[in-house]
Amino acid sequence: MDAEVKSTYRQEQALETRQRIAWAAQRLFARDGYAVTSIEAIAREAGVATRTVYAAFGAKREILNQICERWLERARARELARAVLGEADPLARLAGAAHWLTVLYSTDFDVVRILDAAQDEDRETQELLRSKLRGRNRVMDNLIASVEPILAVPVGEAQSVYRAMAATGVYQELVVASGWTPERFERWLHGVLTAQLL
Repeated sequence: MDAEVKSTYRQEQALETRQRIAWAAQRLFARDGYAVTSIEAIAREAGVATRTVYAAFGAKREILNQICERWLERARARELARAVLGEADPLARLAGAAHWLTVLYSTDFDVVRILDAAQDEDRETQELLRSKLRGRNRVMDNLIASVEPILAVPVGEAQSVYRAMAATGVYQELVVASGWTPERFERWLHGVLTAQLL
């Protein structure tokens, strides 16, 4: 096996190990909570040595960051937002706003709950969470700003209404607790946005 093949193999192994650690951490964060889950517990769940977790990520918040990024990739959140903003019809963009949030949450709502529960952590973790929240809110605000010409309320108020609908408890109550399908949630959200904003 030549050096280039060995190097590629090692890189693939390292990536697989990072993914295994991230999945293990996500399961534990969702089940036990971010704060009480230790690096040692993550290592046991992933079937690796504690030093491997530190070597792969350095800190627990970096695992959380990886979980978030992987979630956004699986939901294709950035691509979907660009597609919605590319719609010519503002009514289609408003429907797209409901679709974007539904896809984001239905892809892996456990991540949303983990982020919510990790709010009381150390300063660096809080800054990471604020950064993720700012990114989400920026996308949401852009989606609503794109329909400003058809709004019946000021754009800032419309953005606040949309962000309120993104509160974790709304999806939790309707989909997780009450058994709505994501499709029903999307129809409901679209109806709320239409009734309140147009």
